[in-house]
Amino acid sequence: MEFSHKSVLLEETIEGLNIKKDGTYVDGTLGGGGHAFYVCERLSDKARFIGIDQDAAAIQAAGIRLLPYQDKVKIDIVRSNYQKAPQVLADLNINGVDGIVLDLGVSSYQLDTPDRGFTYREDAPLDMRMDQRQVKTAKDIINEYSEMELFRTIRDYGEEKFAKNIAKHICRAREQKTIETTFELNDIIKAAIPIRARSAGGHPSKRTFQAIRIELNQELTILEQSIDQMIDLLNPGGRICIITFHSLEDRIVKRIFRNNENPCTCPPNFPKCVCGNVSKGKVVTRKPILPSEEELEENRRSKSAKLRIFERA
Repeated sequence: MEFSHKSVLLEETIEGLNIKKDGTYVDGTLGGGGHAFYVCERLSDKARFIGIDQDAAAIQAAGIRLLPYQDKVKIDIVRSNYQKAPQVLADLNINGVDGIVLDLGVSSYQLDTPDRGFTYREDAPLDMRMDQRQVKTAKDIINEYSEMELFRTIRDYGEEKFAKNIAKHICRAREQKTIETTFELNDIIKAAIPIRARSAGGHPSKRTFQAIRIELNQELTILEQSIDQMIDLLNPGGRICIITFHSLEDRIVKRIFRNNENPCTCPPNFPKCVCGNVSKGKVVTRKPILPSEEELEENRRSKSAKLRIFERA
């Protein structure tokens, strides 16, 4: 299957990067190269572009997508997780960059490739690995986590109000046989949610599948651990643009951006700052940038997207 992914908030992200034509730019979630293509379009032959992704299909697709710029811009594509960006850049002898893009969540390709196991709409093995070199899969979580661990995962990462009942039903079902496929899990989730609630708010499995995917790929933990070090990679005036699709992701980005702008830990009643923490820059977006009505009509997957931007001092 061809790797296709319609880049969300594309124009807003490209504009938000404030691209310098001779600059160095990183896309930490390269995907099919959607944002990358339009970044490279604005770069000169003195510029540098580094694309990072942990998905082999994305690496291959982005390489093809960026072929028109291979002779113009120095492009490096690396199979890794954006969490390892500092090491990736060190290996390439790059000390600082002028812009970073993170487009979080799962790609359209991953959702639309049934055997990747991300979607509840097709019957497939319970996989959900963003990096297929990883051994652990969604099947392991569903069959091996305790009822309490499942409950917490589904409640915290899926914000699912029937999390307790879903966890209970999963544990009961796996006593009979190992839960192997997405449709098997669908049936268990459906049985755990009251009929009236099932008819409202979209597919009954949506929140649970999201929670299992986030837990398996450690998406929130990696995000939490990465933003500070990415801000440290920015040159003065450099910007980081982060697109989130989940309220928990957005809260993490908002909080860490704010802390980097105002890191003072002194009590509010202190007449002046004595903690010595120095601001690293400013939050460009006081409120997140949301998709336009036109984009929402064209791409239903942009519905929950939010873009936040931080500029290094």
